[in-house]
Amino acid sequence: MKQTLAEKLIAASLVEGEMIKGRRIGVRADQTLSHDLNGVMSYQAFEAMGLDRVKVELAVHYIDHNMIQADYKNSDDHRYLQDITAKIGVICSRPANGICHQLHLEHWARPGKTLIGGDSHTVAAGGIGMLSIGVGGFDGAMAMAGEPVFFTMPQIVNVRLTGKLQPFISAKNIILEVLRRISVNGGVGKILEYTGPGVDTLNVAERSTVTNMGQETGATTSVFPSDEQTRKWLRAYHREEQWIPLAADDGAVYDDTITINLSELEPLIALPHQPDKVVPVREVAGTRIDQVMMGSCTNGSLQDILSIAHILGGKTIHRDVDTGLYPATRTVIRESVARGAYDKILASGVRIFEPVCGGCNGCGFAPQTGGISLRTTPRNFLGRSGTASAQVYLVSPEVAAASALRGVITDPRDLNLPPITYEMPEVFTDDRDIFQPPSQEPETITIRRGPNSKPIPDMPGLPDIVSGEVLLALGDDITTDHIVPAGANYTPIRSNIPEFSKHVFKVVDDTFSARAQKAEGGFIVGGSNYGQGSSREQAAMVPRYLGIKAVIAKSFARLHLANMVNWGLLPLTFVNLVDHDKISQGDRLTFDAIALSEGQPMVIKNVTRGTDIYVVSPLCQDDLASIKAGGRINQVKNKKKP
Repeated sequence: MKQTLAEKLIAASLVEGEMIKGRRIGVRADQTLSHDLNGVMSYQAFEAMGLDRVKVELAVHYIDHNMIQADYKNSDDHRYLQDITAKIGVICSRPANGICHQLHLEHWARPGKTLIGGDSHTVAAGGIGMLSIGVGGFDGAMAMAGEPVFFTMPQIVNVRLTGKLQPFISAKNIILEVLRRISVNGGVGKILEYTGPGVDTLNVAERSTVTNMGQETGATTSVFPSDEQTRKWLRAYHREEQWIPLAADDGAVYDDTITINLSELEPLIALPHQPDKVVPVREVAGTRIDQVMMGSCTNGSLQDILSIAHILGGKTIHRDVDTGLYPATRTVIRESVARGAYDKILASGVRIFEPVCGGCNGCGFAPQTGGISLRTTPRNFLGRSGTASAQVYLVSPEVAAASALRGVITDPRDLNLPPITYEMPEVFTDDRDIFQPPSQEPETITIRRGPNSKPIPDMPGLPDIVSGEVLLALGDDITTDHIVPAGANYTPIRSNIPEFSKHVFKVVDDTFSARAQKAEGGFIVGGSNYGQGSSREQAAMVPRYLGIKAVIAKSFARLHLANMVNWGLLPLTFVNLVDHDKISQGDRLTFDAIALSEGQPMVIKNVTRGTDIYVVSPLCQDDLASIKAGGRINQVKNKKKP
């Protein structure tokens, strides 16, 4: 049988279920990835389950997100992470080595392998021909323990690329075009597989830009073939022996096809506050801006930095534009310095930050009140930048640099500069010594824990009869940033659930936490694509901690749905979508949880209005059993009891 590349990759790691579209399957990780923002919870879960050693070929932890050390919290977490990883067999990347996704692509990602990572943008490794899937912290811990990670067998969409990108139109515009066509939920339940002659024109860093931001479509993952470009990348990073050729079989059948002619693309821009609000740059050219942020895991490669330097050329940025750069890795910095790119960028007045996640998730470089910020990052969700009133646009590095010079949104082609030709180095600087190997004597390690780090709260099981008040009624595309805020004020307390719970839904309704505590829990009602965005499981944990028993929505994002199962927060979907508008904040609801069964509609009674609403859970019976037990973590802990 002819197979797509995605099907080949899934088959290679499949341990449970059958590869039938829509069926639940389980895959085993060859590699795992974690970072300091979500990793604390992963390792706490690992410890809570009584585990003492990872059971995968390779586990790597990166300290790259919580880098603002305004007090003890982040520093304490970093010490804990360095200790626990050394003890249980995980390689650790120390602070300022670089952003996890680009670092993993440089040093560890291998074609044909499966990578499970505790971050939604783990999918960046699809650019090298991996099956790479982002999960929450608990699933990350389970993957490290050698347990399967479960998801629904996706449809496979062929994104066929033809032609070649023109000067000043880089790979960011490819994924912006995909988002323009299919939206932020058009990839749900799908894998985007890139094929066609245009693929050959893209190097691995460009491919990774595309797969990284493919997460914003809701796709399970995205993948490129492993070909001579992949081989060239591995050779440049001193590991050509890891290369294998991988591609779809001729005649493989796809569920859908999207064709993009790279030669016809023009500079694109995503308007606030969703990555799919994409229009040509020319439609908004001339709009005054206040800030430009360049770099990030999506656009911080050597090619991106050289392109930025070429456009800036040492010319001074506009006086009204605060401009910053987050390069992706230490290797990128060293190579940029060697080529004179850093000098040109510094001479232009750009602020250069550490190679960390930083401003992308609001941990530094927040815009001014009401500021207009152009960013080369993957997301522009409301409030994510750290400034709730900011207007964030997503652009390519070329548009960002050109706009920084002029002070208004600018098509880089209007600068009339000669094009730059990028040739990837034959060999990159060898930075493999930046990683800390695990201890060979784990029994000698004492794990240091700070006062901010709290144990995972106990989560009781679901009662037979569920009743309560609708504490919040929301619309479509509620993101994890809406539920639990990003930013430097909140990321240091993500492992302190009682403290973090004070800020849940802050950008939507800052009275929610107090009301939930007073009501002793209740319900949340949402629209389509509820939980879109990051892997942060606190978006399920914190409402659950506050007593929320169920979220009733039109549909859920894949990653958030998995986190809800892990932490015992019941997802329900409307049988009739119009019923969404028949429930209001303040209504009292009740239903019989004993009636929960896979695929079977049941009745929720709206006591306030005297009406019945029909709902169904999108979960399989095994996942419903987890919900009733109070989450998968309870099930695992119960199995460990004598």
